[in-house]
Amino acid sequence: MCVTCGCSDDSETTITNPQTGEKSPIKTHVHQSHSHTHTLADGTVVEHSHPHSHTHEHPTSPHEEHTHTHTLADGTVVTHSHTHTSEVPKTETKVSEIHAKIHGNTIELEQAILGKNNLIAAQNRGWFKGRNILALNLVSSPGSGKTTLLTRTINDLKSKFTFSVIEGDQETVNDAEKIRSTGCNVVQINTGTGCHLEAAMVERGCEELNPPLNSIVMIENVGNLVCPALFDLGEKAKVAILSVTEGEDKPIKYPHMFRASQVMILTKIDLLPYVQFDVQRCLDYAPPS
Repeated sequence: MCVTCGCSDDSETTITNPQTGEKSPIKTHVHQSHSHTHTLADGTVVEHSHPHSHTHEHPTSPHEEHTHTHTLADGTVVTHSHTHTSEVPKTETKVSEIHAKIHGNTIELEQAILGKNNLIAAQNRGWFKGRNILALNLVSSPGSGKTTLLTRTINDLKSKFTFSVIEGDQETVNDAEKIRSTGCNVVQINTGTGCHLEAAMVERGCEELNPPLNSIVMIENVGNLVCPALFDLGEKAKVAILSVTEGEDKPIKYPHMFRASQVMILTKIDLLPYVQFDVQRCLDYAPPS
């Protein structure tokens, strides 16, 4: 799930091989909820649910100490104990407040969700390194020219390097077909309602592509300057692509993306005579590499 907008929660992500037309779903890490009850000191029974699994060992007396465990999204198991007392609020209090008083702690869901993604990303990074594969994550807003730049790069360099491409879009295989026309091996990942690629999707894409040793994997992310900044895919570097039609202030409007990127490329520079775009100002706005 995206910790910014929740877009990947229950999204129907698929991977398509344009060569064969075969499409299959990608299982994303949806965390199943479950419910349980607490019997408070005044006899009130409160039922609530959790987006992660945990078990309770309740005592026979409401005033006795008991322990329970939480299994977080990244697999970490946390055990702690607490005592129910008569000071717990009654039924008119919000269930969330009751639960906070019972458990006495706060779980950082963002850390847990990104923790699992980062673990898979680290595995991807090791996989790329072991095969001497350069993986680049192309990020930008929609329409900046990522696919055009990518097809031109492949056509100009395919005699020297072997390319494989993972295409990310919410729907269609249009961009994958453009890449396929270069003769390059490509798979299309459609994220459905999701607004970014995740490490598990890239892992699945690499299984499908099986890129050779000593090659280059180009990952064209979903057009979005917000959420992809948060998600490590295991790439060597993020490459932010900015077209001169977007305005020179993009790096300060979307600072997280440009800070997360190691390279920035300006596209559509043939239009500079016709648009208001200050190249030097844009470079000054961009974070230092």
